[in-house]
Amino acid sequence: QVHLGESGGGLVQAGGSLRLSCAASGGTFSRFAMGWFRQAPGKEREFVAAISWRGSSISYADSVKGRFTISRDNAKNSVYLQMNDLKSEDTGVYYCAQARTYYIGSDSEYVYWGQGTQVTVSS
Repeated sequence: QVHLGESGGGLVQAGGSLRLSCAASGGTFSRFAMGWFRQAPGKEREFVAAISWRGSSISYADSVKGRFTISRDNAKNSVYLQMNDLKSEDTGVYYCAQARTYYIGSDSEYVYWGQGTQVTVSS
């Protein structure tokens, strides 16, 4: 069974940076697209970024475009999210997810989820 574990969250002031990491085990990580999602208190989970199985295609939510960068290292079974110029509205629990497709698809294609890591941005 696939297991995903996120790390790198924490408390940061607005304008600061954080780098999230997600390590996968129990599956063939390199074959599938990976994504990052987040959920703020009282709100639904929302898409943040995704990357195809070999990294050739990348997608970002409009709210993070130009500030966040997603990348992956298949040799390490890991995916990363570099977050720069953080804003208070970026606060939430960030989840790593693995899709059942090789390429980026809809949110429903993500079938394996991590437990999440908290990101708090102070204003």
